[in-house]
Amino acid sequence: MDVMGDKANLFETGRFVQPSSEEPTRDEMGDMGEAAEEVRLRLAAETGDTEAMSVLGAMLLRRGDLDGAEPQLRAATASGDRAAANNLGVLLHQRGYPEEAAGWWRIAAVAGSAAAAHALGRHHRERGDEPAAEYWLRQSAEQGHVLGAYALADLLEHRADAGSEQWMRAAAERGHREAAYRLARALDRAAHEDESGSDNAVEEIEQWYRQAAARGHRRAALHLGAILEKRGELKEAGRWYLTSAKDGEARAACALGFLLRDAGDTESAAVWWLRAAQDGDGNAANALGALHAERGETQTAERWYRAALDAGDDNGAYNLGLLCAEQGRTAQAEQWYRRAAYAGHREAANALAILLLQGGDTSGAEPWFSKAAEAGSVDAAFNLGILHAGRGEDQFALRWYERAAAAGHTEAALQVGIARLREGDEPEAERHLRCAAGGGSAEAAYRLATVLDARRPPEPAHELGEIVHEKTECEEWYERAASLGHRRAQVRVGMLAAARGDVVEAARWYRAAAEAGSRNGAFNLGLLLAREGSEPEAAVWWTRAADAGHGRAALRLALVYARRGELAEGQKWADRAVALGPAEVAERAGRLRDALREELSA
Repeated sequence: MDVMGDKANLFETGRFVQPSSEEPTRDEMGDMGEAAEEVRLRLAAETGDTEAMSVLGAMLLRRGDLDGAEPQLRAATASGDRAAANNLGVLLHQRGYPEEAAGWWRIAAVAGSAAAAHALGRHHRERGDEPAAEYWLRQSAEQGHVLGAYALADLLEHRADAGSEQWMRAAAERGHREAAYRLARALDRAAHEDESGSDNAVEEIEQWYRQAAARGHRRAALHLGAILEKRGELKEAGRWYLTSAKDGEARAACALGFLLRDAGDTESAAVWWLRAAQDGDGNAANALGALHAERGETQTAERWYRAALDAGDDNGAYNLGLLCAEQGRTAQAEQWYRRAAYAGHREAANALAILLLQGGDTSGAEPWFSKAAEAGSVDAAFNLGILHAGRGEDQFALRWYERAAAAGHTEAALQVGIARLREGDEPEAERHLRCAAGGGSAEAAYRLATVLDARRPPEPAHELGEIVHEKTECEEWYERAASLGHRRAQVRVGMLAAARGDVVEAARWYRAAAEAGSRNGAFNLGLLLAREGSEPEAAVWWTRAADAGHGRAALRLALVYARRGELAEGQKWADRAVALGPAEVAERAGRLRDALREELSA
């Protein structure tokens, strides 16, 4: 064919066809070398060279030229070449003659071909003859054939034979990536079941995952990324997640998304979640749903939650329930909670029970609380405690509180602590109160402080007669509770500060308690202000305390107004103090009231 012009463009490349005088490329040289080798082998085979016939047959077989390969392999096999017998078996297997292939593999295997023994073992396993399969695969494995070792390990693992690990390890050590991955998985499962998790075991697991991942095993890269993420090596974890995700592992794409989100890159996270969700990962679909829900895009969020549900992730139904509940669509929320709960979702069961309880259906709520608690929901166990306590069934309530407390539920630990205090079991009460206080419960910190306060010996006196004050553990817990907004603790901290002579600190805590509604805080703040000469301001706080039912504050107000000569106002507050008590206050207020009444009538 003639070509117009002196140069012609290669199709859609923009490059020019090179003149024929140029040197050939490396690929062309390889092709030329292979062609020359084939010519040499053919000439040697025609002279009856067995090895040449075997190698030529193998070359043609690899190329897919079965018709050309078969006569060469048969001729070499007839001359006793075991490699040719193995390759002839492969050829016949490809042609669809498995039994004839097995015959040639047997001949080669008996002659010592590890590859043929492996092929023969695979053949017997496919037909269900496991004893024969094991025999030939073992022959192959013991000769060092990596595929034979892996196939033998797979067979033994299927039968739960302890010897499988030895051969899986042998295959992994010879570079078989699937063997390395499966060995890592087996060791990983054993470590989790044993719960010992020794450093050596963890290192070995990581080593095999790393070996498989380095050879392109995408699931190994996923697991390696998870190990590194757990260890805090986020940068390297991200690299392996990325490698796995690019190879099509949806779970890795999802994990990479969470890693990016935690790093503050929500937009990139969404890209990977989208990729994983489109590949059918329900967890990623849920993550996308939550992302859109946070942005107020409820319709898009619902679409992704439904996609998660379609992918078989029951969290999708639970999240749909949460979404509907937030929107006030109670009936739909109940429907989605039920769907997830019936599928075994424990938090959905707990949420369903709460929904039913809020609707007044106590009898309907209790079984779902029980189901969720038995499945391990700590919140459900606590809620069952509340349910039984509301009925006066204290022992049942305590049992569930203890169960939730054992799992780390702060409020449950508080309730157990209170119950043990009522029973007089102070050591057990203290243990639970410490757990609850450590978990951030202000009430637990206050109650723990009172327990420790009751044990506190009198403060030692300085040798010159001055009191030496050192902050005790109970004061630290009072301060912890006070800082968390506990009003009684704030009053107590104020009292301790006042006892030290720190008027400013005492006033600060009394004021904080009073402004939060503590009548004792308001009364004590009034006392402090009165001692400092600010009686008008003190009267303001005593009025607030008295209005909240504080008898001593009412008595103080009665005395203030009596001293000012406002007898009617004084009598009014004295009457209030008598009504509020306690007995000692009522008695003093009664005498003052009578005196004021006589003064008024005189």
